[in-house]
Amino acid sequence: MDSKKPGEIITDIPARTLIGGLRALSNKILHSAGRGDPNVEFLREVSAMLIDFFGCDEIELWLKAGGEPPRYEVMRRSGDEFSFEIIPSVQDDDSAAIADTTADSGLERLCRSVIQAAVDASLPFFTKQGSFWIGDAKNPALFSSVAEVPASLRRLNLKTEFSSLAIIPLLVGEEIIGALQLKSSQQYFFTEYELAFYEGFAQTLGVTLLNHRTRAALRERVKELTCLYGIARVAERPERSLDEILLSIAELLPPAWQYPEVTQGRIMLDGQSYATSGFRDGPHKQTAEILVGGEPRGIVEVVYTEEKPKLDEGPFLREERNLIQTVAREVALIIERRQTEEEKARLQEQLRHADRLATIGQLAAGVAHELNEPLGSILGFAQLTKKSRDLPRQAADDIERIEKASLHAREVVRKLMLFSRQMPPQKSKVNVNRIVEEGLYFLESRCAKEGIDVVRLLAPDLPDITADRSQLHQVLVNLVVNAIQAMPGGGTLRVTTRAEGEDHVAITVEDTGAGMSEDVVKQIFVPFFTTKDVTEGTGLGLPVVHGIVTSHGGSINVESEVGRGTRFEIRLPVAGPQDEQKNG
Repeated sequence: MDSKKPGEIITDIPARTLIGGLRALSNKILHSAGRGDPNVEFLREVSAMLIDFFGCDEIELWLKAGGEPPRYEVMRRSGDEFSFEIIPSVQDDDSAAIADTTADSGLERLCRSVIQAAVDASLPFFTKQGSFWIGDAKNPALFSSVAEVPASLRRLNLKTEFSSLAIIPLLVGEEIIGALQLKSSQQYFFTEYELAFYEGFAQTLGVTLLNHRTRAALRERVKELTCLYGIARVAERPERSLDEILLSIAELLPPAWQYPEVTQGRIMLDGQSYATSGFRDGPHKQTAEILVGGEPRGIVEVVYTEEKPKLDEGPFLREERNLIQTVAREVALIIERRQTEEEKARLQEQLRHADRLATIGQLAAGVAHELNEPLGSILGFAQLTKKSRDLPRQAADDIERIEKASLHAREVVRKLMLFSRQMPPQKSKVNVNRIVEEGLYFLESRCAKEGIDVVRLLAPDLPDITADRSQLHQVLVNLVVNAIQAMPGGGTLRVTTRAEGEDHVAITVEDTGAGMSEDVVKQIFVPFFTTKDVTEGTGLGLPVVHGIVTSHGGSINVESEVGRGTRFEIRLPVAGPQDEQKNG
C-alpha cells in the first residue's frame, strides 16, 4: 500500500493466504447455493459464513430485487442475530429507484450512492471500483480534515456506533446489484490492501446471490405450475366426488408454497372443511375467497405453523398471493361445472320421466279402450244372469264375485283413462276447503281407529277455483289414504290450505309416517310403481293424482325423509287453463 491513514493498521496476512481463504469461502457459499434452500434461508446461512470469515461485528447485505414497484432486500447480521426485510423503492430526483427507508441516516445515503454508482472513485475513502472504507467513522472531523473531500461529504454525519466501515458494491458484469457492508467497532479494522481482495470476492458473491435468487424464483414457479397441473388432473376425473376433489386439492397446496414442511392447506366450502392431514392453525395465514356465480361460498387457506421472515405479504411471496387467488378461481370453476353437470343430469332425468309418462299414457289409453268393451260385456252378462230365477246359491255367489271383479277392473280402466287424460274434467267453481272437509269426513273414523290425529289448518276466505270437484276429491282421498298407510303405528296427519297471492291456492297433506328414500321419491309418479304388496295397491294412485293436478294447470311437490314422514304440496291456479284462454 502506498500511503497510510492516521492510526491505520497494515495487514500482515499474505496475499496467498487471503486469496485461499476467500476461495474457500466462495466454495462454501456455492455449495450452500446448490442445496436449493429458500432464498431467505440461504441468505441466513451466507450471512453466518461472512461474519465468521471477516471477523467483524455486523454485516449488511443490500440486494436489488426485481418486480414492480422495484424493491430492496436488506439482510443484517450481528453475531447470532439475523434480520431480513424488504424495502420498497421510490424515485429520486434523477428518476432512479432508491430504497424508501424510514431511517435516512448518512450511512444509508452513502450505501445507496455506492449501489447507484453515484460516487467519484477518485475521492479519498473510495477505491477505483467504487467501494467506500473508513477506519474512524465516529470522528466527524475526519472528512473535513481532507481537502479533497467535497462539501457534501464533509457535511455527511454517518451516525454509527461502529468505527470501521466498508461498503463494497456487488458487481455482476457491468451492473451493480447490491452492496456488502462490513462494520467493526475496532478502529481501522479494514485496510485498503484487504479491500482489493474483498472486491474480487464481492463479484463472485454477487453472481452467486443473483443466480440463487433466480433459481429459487424458478423453483417456486415450477411448484406453482405443478400445483395447478395437479388441480387440472384431479378435476378431469368425473368418477370422483366433489368432496374427494376438494380434499385432493387441499393436499396439493403445501408443496407449492415456499416452506412446505411447515405448510398446511384447507378449503372451506359451505361450512364444510377439506384439509391436509393433521391440519392445525399457525401464526401466519393466507386466504382467498371462493366466488361461485358471484356469491361467496368459502375460502382457500394456507397456514404456516411456524414463524417465518417477512416477505411481500407477511412471510408469503407476492407470487403466492397470485397462486392462491388462482386456486380459488379453479375451485369455483370446478364447483360450477359440477353444478352444471348435476343440473343437466336432473333435466335429462325429468325429460326421461316425462317421456315415460307420455309413453305409458299412450299405452294406458289404448289398453283402456281395448278393455272397456269386453269388461262391459262381462259386467252386463253377469248382471243379467244375476236376475235369473232359481239360481243355485253357489252360482249366485260366483256371479256376485264376477260382478265385483268387473266393477273393480272398470275402475282401474277409468283411472288409466284419467292418467292418460282421455276423460275430460267437468270443471266448475269449487271451494277447496269444502273438498278437504268432505274428504276427511269419510276418512276421519279410519284415522281414529289407526291412532292418527287429524289436524286441519284451513285458511279462511280462500278463493274458489275452477276445477273438477270429483277429481279433486279423488286427489285428496288418494293422498290421505297413502298417509294413513304410511302410519300403521299411529301419528299425525296435517292438512293445510292457503292462498298464494291472488292467482294460486295450495293444499298440503303431511304425515309423520315411515317416509321414503330419495330413489323411491323419484319414481312415485311412474304408473304401476308401488312399494306395497300386490293385494294392497296397483301403483296408479299417485300417477292419477299427478295427471289430475297437471290437467288443472297445477304442480305437485314432494318432500320426504325416511323415519320422519312425507309432505305433498299441490298448487292449483284459481282460474283454470280454459278460463285463462277465454279471458285472453
